[in-house]
Order: sequence, then C-alpha cells, then structure tokens
Amino acid sequence: MQQVKAVVARTKGAPVEVVTINVPDPGPGEAVVKISTCGVCHTDLHYREGGINDDFPFLLGHEAAGVVEAVGPDVTGVAPGDFVVLNWRAVCGECRACKRGDLHYCFATHNATQKMTLADGPDAGAELSPALGIGAFAEKTLVAAGQCTKVDAEARPAAVGLLGCGVMAGIGAAINTGAVTRGKSVAVIGCGGVGVAAVAGSALAGASPVIAVDIDAKKLAKAVEMGATHTVDSSQSDPVEEIKRICAATYEGAEGADVVIEAVGRPETWKQAFYARDLAGTVVLVGVPTPEMKVPDLPLIDVFGRGGALKSSWYGDCLPSRDFPMLVDLYRQGRLDLDGFVSEEIGIGDVEAAFEKMHHGEVLRSVVVL
Repeated sequence: MQQVKAVVARTKGAPVEVVTINVPDPGPGEAVVKISTCGVCHTDLHYREGGINDDFPFLLGHEAAGVVEAVGPDVTGVAPGDFVVLNWRAVCGECRACKRGDLHYCFATHNATQKMTLADGPDAGAELSPALGIGAFAEKTLVAAGQCTKVDAEARPAAVGLLGCGVMAGIGAAINTGAVTRGKSVAVIGCGGVGVAAVAGSALAGASPVIAVDIDAKKLAKAVEMGATHTVDSSQSDPVEEIKRICAATYEGAEGADVVIEAVGRPETWKQAFYARDLAGTVVLVGVPTPEMKVPDLPLIDVFGRGGALKSSWYGDCLPSRDFPMLVDLYRQGRLDLDGFVSEEIGIGDVEAAFEKMHHGEVLRSVVVL
C-alpha cells in the first residue's frame, strides 16, 4: 500500500480537491503505474458534474502516460520500467466479440479488481471510483494490466498520453469507423479536441478535401493547422450547402462529402451531417449526446433513399495494442502532430482552472504534468 497525491471530486458539482489516497499493491492481473502526464478531458468534467453516474467520490483523469512501477502475479504483457499509455479498453479475450476476432468491440472490458481509497478527511477509507477505470490525476494509480499499452519510451508523454481518449477517439472516428482513405472527401462538424483529431486523422489518411465546420474562428484556425483544406463558419453560412459546394468543386457530381464526422453530439448537428453526406456516404457520430437527446422529424424515406451508413464511434473503434504504437511511431516520424494538441502543461492543483478554460473553448488540451 502506498499513499500519493491525487485529484478527487468528492460531491456532485463541487470543485475538485487535491487529496491523499491509498494505492494498493497490485494483485493478480493488475499494475501500478507512476503517472507522468494526464490530459484534462471533458469527460472528467462530466464525472464531476454527475453526468456519468453518482458513484462519488471520483478519482478523475484518464488520458495518461506513465511508467509501470509494479505488476501483480501472472502479468506478462507489461513489466516494471515499461513506458505506457493507459487505455480504458482492456479487452477480455473471452466474450463473443473477442472470440469472433472483433477485439475492438469487446463487450466485457475490465478494470482493476482492488479499490483505491481516500487516506484522510472525514470520509477516510471511502472507496474511489476511477474515471473510466483509470483515475490518473494522481502520482500513481492502480489499473488492470491490460489497460497499459507499451509505446516508444522516447516519445513526449504529454503528447502521446492524449491517445488515451480524445485524440484516439477523433483519429479513430476517421480512419477506423469512417474508413477514410485517399480519394475520399471528409467534413468534420465541431472542432474541439476530438473534432480536430478527426481532421488530423483524415489528413493523415490522404483525404481531400477535408472540411472543418465550427462557429469559433480560433478552432477553425487550429483545424487548418492540423490538416483541414477548407473551413466553414456555420454561424455565417449554411454548413450543408457549403459542404456540398466544396465537394462538388472537387469531384464532379458530388452531392456532399463521402464521410461526415459529427463531433458535437447534438441532434441539430447530426442532422446537418446526415444531409451533408454524398449519396451512399457515411455519417460517423463521435460527439457524445446526453440521454434525453433525440433526432426529430427525420423522414425514414431519406434514410432509405440516401443509402450509405450511419455509424457511431466508441473510442474511435480502436484496439490500443494495435493503434497506439502505430500512431506513436507516426508521431516520432513527424507525420502526426500530437504536440499540436497540447495547449498548456499544468500542475496537479490546476485542474479546476483547466475545466474553466475548457468550458470557454480556450484550449484543446491542458495536460497535468506530475
């Protein structure tokens, strides 16, 4: 058992606190990881606000890179000293999806069995709920060994750690879910961290044009830095018509983009994505909607008549053991600008301020350095 500093959300909506927690020694199938960096993701804010569930107190943080410190019995995939990116999809290998070879759709991903606990205060001993089974706004954390993906130790932790969630979600939405390739046109609606990653993934795959859509000029400018060939300010013009116009200027007869990635998670932007795709095109929903959201007044004949595919993308349909090392290699080669996603590096006590910057759209990612 070790005691370390960590960022915890004790109660719904209250500011996060830096506290001392207890981290157990790793048991069977578990690993203790010394955290190097952890990105501040909007999902962490959802946890703090009670938007995920009410299992307070939460140990926040999940976009992390670090070094394995210790492993439990029977762990063979990683060893002490390995530099790893943490993931929240530790595939089970036994469910129906895994047995048919679709490990990226694993139905039974798992976390550490033991619980980390609060070490002080009136609720000392309370079990912590780690965000996405990771809890990496901490000097050290306990995870399932399968949540550790070994990557090139020479890579910058602040950059590659972001593959743990948002950047992988966006790149994967383009390359894995949307099957973007050379010769395809892509539009990305919503250019926050995930949307800009989808732009980067589309550019990496050789798509053209790559159209970024948002209402914020700064976000559109960042999208251009990451590979967008065109931008649309949807507060000034109809994004559906603009996407169609741009694609028709590139490919004669095109009636929209081959792939439209919706990275906002709202009904109105999903409908824009639906109508902005070409005939037999693909819509990818990677923005996370709230449970009460519905898409109203969508004629079923339009769904049938336009053909193609309507897909959701969960974690970019990634398989960490396959995708993380590949993307880190591309980053090391200078072909994928993961550094461009890091807006600032902050301390463990600055998470609450980072939430405010995120809320106001001032950053792609604040990254906690431990």
